[in-house]
Amino acid sequence: MKYLTTENLPLQQPVPVLGEFLQLYYVRNPGAAFSLGSDVTWIFTIALAVVAGVIVWKAFGLRSRLWAVVLGALLGGVLGNLTDRLFRDPGFPMGHVVDMISMPWMMPAIFNVADIFIVTGMISVALLVVFGLRFDGSRERDHAVVETEEEAEAAAIADAAEHDRATAVAAPSDEPVEPSSGSTTADGR
Repeated sequence: MKYLTTENLPLQQPVPVLGEFLQLYYVRNPGAAFSLGSDVTWIFTIALAVVAGVIVWKAFGLRSRLWAVVLGALLGGVLGNLTDRLFRDPGFPMGHVVDMISMPWMMPAIFNVADIFIVTGMISVALLVVFGLRFDGSRERDHAVVETEEEAEAAAIADAAEHDRATAVAAPSDEPVEPSSGSTTADGR
């Protein structure tokens, strides 16, 4: 998309796609959102490289398809803008990012497809964290941590009682059922 923009669109002239709703508007952005920080472009280059490295590192432990899709989209957006920072004029590591999508009715910003992937990816990461989905596909609630020895003892007693109840329900006779030898007491015997 950036290649098509640089080859086919006039610089800083609106090209209506859907009237005022959607326009193509080719600009070269030296900074971050709204061209902020144009004097410290090299910091954005470092930040993008670090984010890309962390995503690639985390990808090796993924077993969740949803996390893989979200991090893949985020990585794609980061790499799209990082490539501009590294290889476009005025040069390494201060390159200007090619932006081309304008929606003047919604906001004054001009953005690109990579920005869409970054924003969508970050919102998705936040939602996955809020809903407690881990990289291995399990949920936070499945990993309740027992914090004290008393809680561990109470959990062991509850497990033993549940096992004894299940054994009593399964017994066909009216005779009392002895706890099985596999159950443990609170002191571990």
